[in-house]
Amino acid sequence: MDTATFPVFKFRGHAHDLFIVNTPFHQCAACDRRTAVGYGVGYICNECDFSIHHICAFLFNIPEIFDHPSHDGHCLKLLTTGAPHHTDPNCHLCGKYTKSILYHCSDCKLNLDIDCISHHIFAASKDHLLVPWHHHPIQICYTDICEFCNGGNELGCHCLQCGFRIHLTCVPVFDSPEITHPSHVRHPLKLLTDGAPNYTDPRCHLCGEDTQHLLYHCDICKFNLDLRCAAKSPPPIALSNLKVHEHTLTLMPRLISFVCDACGTEGDRSPYICVQCDFMIFHQKCAQLPRAIHVNHHDHRVSYKYPLGPGEWRCGVCWEEIDWSYGAYSCSLCPNYAIHSLCATRKDVWDGKELDGVPEEVEDIEPFKRNDDNTITHFAHEHNLMSLGKDGEEGSYCGACARPISSYTFYKCSRSDCSFILHETCANLPKKKRHFLSPEQLVLSQWKNYGNFPKWCDACLLVCSEGFVYGVMFDLVCSSIDVPFIHESHPHHLLYLKLQDGHFKTCQSCGIDHTKVVLGCVKCNYFLDFHCATLPLTVSLPRYDDHPLTLCYGEKASGKYWCDICERETNQETWFYTGLESGVTLHILCVLGDIRYAKPGGNICEGFELQLNSSSTRPICLKCKCRCPGTFFINFVGYGEDHDGYNVFFCSFYCLKHVIFRYSNEYHIMCPPWVKKLELKT
Repeated sequence: MDTATFPVFKFRGHAHDLFIVNTPFHQCAACDRRTAVGYGVGYICNECDFSIHHICAFLFNIPEIFDHPSHDGHCLKLLTTGAPHHTDPNCHLCGKYTKSILYHCSDCKLNLDIDCISHHIFAASKDHLLVPWHHHPIQICYTDICEFCNGGNELGCHCLQCGFRIHLTCVPVFDSPEITHPSHVRHPLKLLTDGAPNYTDPRCHLCGEDTQHLLYHCDICKFNLDLRCAAKSPPPIALSNLKVHEHTLTLMPRLISFVCDACGTEGDRSPYICVQCDFMIFHQKCAQLPRAIHVNHHDHRVSYKYPLGPGEWRCGVCWEEIDWSYGAYSCSLCPNYAIHSLCATRKDVWDGKELDGVPEEVEDIEPFKRNDDNTITHFAHEHNLMSLGKDGEEGSYCGACARPISSYTFYKCSRSDCSFILHETCANLPKKKRHFLSPEQLVLSQWKNYGNFPKWCDACLLVCSEGFVYGVMFDLVCSSIDVPFIHESHPHHLLYLKLQDGHFKTCQSCGIDHTKVVLGCVKCNYFLDFHCATLPLTVSLPRYDDHPLTLCYGEKASGKYWCDICERETNQETWFYTGLESGVTLHILCVLGDIRYAKPGGNICEGFELQLNSSSTRPICLKCKCRCPGTFFINFVGYGEDHDGYNVFFCSFYCLKHVIFRYSNEYHIMCPPWVKKLELKT
């Protein structure tokens, strides 16, 4: 078995290195079992055919047991060389031969095998197991949190008093109470189980992460190492053959304040230094920066340059000033474009691919092939499309953006029996593009939902009908936004913000809290979600043909105003649409609805079709019992005992969700103003 890529473990009582495996192996040296439920992960020795389950190996960290129910009052000690010759080698409880690993009572001269001991520890004992490397009793249970590996859900230790959690497979990593580490060769490091001493920096001196409960510590130097740097992935002492520096860099493992030459930001611990370059200094991460990369904020490659060079530079991601005396990324084709080193290598900006040495190819981003002056073949349609003027297509909707063709130039299918049509601007959308919404390059595709569940745009979170999308699911409106984004509602530019876990921002327009992405001005604490940021500034509705509606950003008003569509009161301090000449006010949801790409005949999912509403239709919604007031309503041909064979109508996706998709909390929807707010069933 090839174990070259697996971490190495040490165990008491075994002289060779062991490797963790997750495949069937020979019989366990402790319990004599092969792979079984709960026993599949284990450790093997390549030198002597020794193998042991990880649950059994966990007992190596419990050298003494005082509270076993079969032998209360005496101490059972772990032996790894077999039963003493003057005792019965069979287990006192089950009668099986104890092999080389067992627990022994010297007072009574009896032996217990690992199987009987582990049954007590992992089944009978719920919360009072004592281990030498933690100061509270622990419980053995499945946990998806581990202070060492941050791995997935597996059997582990959980302390109910302080919250400490660690996988059983990770326990052997810190089995040694004292180690010698290459980053601190002057003194040995001792294992601490109660956290860092209060007279020291509680963060790891190498990586800066919180050391939490378990760490290795030097009292003399007040030096702390977390478990990862101590045993799993310590930073190399020296770095050579780097992309951003020509000399070998050496780790300086100590607390020291510095400014990184590669990025221009401050650091406080364990940098890499270059002795040959007058002690140039680098963050650990910055020492291994890539040379050439693609970022999602720019169409061309950018390359690392030190120093950036004189000039007034502003970062193309965060739009803050760049100090030209430090390193940064710049574009060879766009002389004024540069990005901070740390901004360029963010996970939401860079796809992680190093392009140094990779030839740059001209990408095919054309969405169609031109046949002649009047016809094209577009990737989204099987027939040729003809270029036509601005007239004759009233009532038609674009197959890409789902908006009315109106008076725009367009391409229409050359066949008389096909109604496919595209705005000229939509037909020219590039087939590939880079956009700040995704570190990966986005590919244009045609979206048609014939599945059982609605899909939504990953930016605005609105449910989509049919149209073009970029990437997995970014609609054309959201993917057309550029940063910095200028919106009429705020005097400063807005930037794309990807929120960290546990953080949220409240949209200035709708008041909804968002935990993933927003557009915002941090200085003014002004934020918009993608739905509100992309609301059209003007809208034309058939009943207001002579007076286009304009988006209004709220105003102070003493009187009451009523929506001209649903006839409910409007809140003048929130955003709404108004007719500047007619004086009407309308709720945003009454004008636009809660479905992106809404057009007649569009499917939200199989069986649910959008239909155009009018004063002569206005069917009654199955859920809220109101007449559908919006431009579109949802028609469903029902099945089953209650609605077999006839149409069922919904005024909005909000009401549809509470009937059909009521157990799903994935959809981002607002309650329409004409509907009494409904509670989601769980």
